[in-house]
Amino acid sequence: MSNEPISEQYRVVAKKWVEAEAAASMLEDTKSAVLSQQMLALGEMPVSKAEMLTKANPEWLDHVKKIVEARAAANLLKVQLEYLRMKSGEQASHEATRRAEMKL
Repeated sequence: MSNEPISEQYRVVAKKWVEAEAAASMLEDTKSAVLSQQMLALGEMPVSKAEMLTKANPEWLDHVKKIVEARAAANLLKVQLEYLRMKSGEQASHEATRRAEMKL
């Protein structure tokens, strides 16, 4: 557990999430361009055959795995942000309860 304030922990994780989200989005947004490039590299043939051959290629599978892994990494950081938000709320609630008990 970190000794840093929750706000600083949140800032650090949020920065990482923004970077991971951008990386995942870039991979997702360029997926069709990569597919097209790989299909064109096969030369002249019907589009359906080029697409089938490209998608059967281990390089394409690796690219798709990278997309999924990048999205998973971004999602994990998003969950960590939500955890810090919840932790902050719990801390505030605990402190409010403690102050109310002290008034009794």
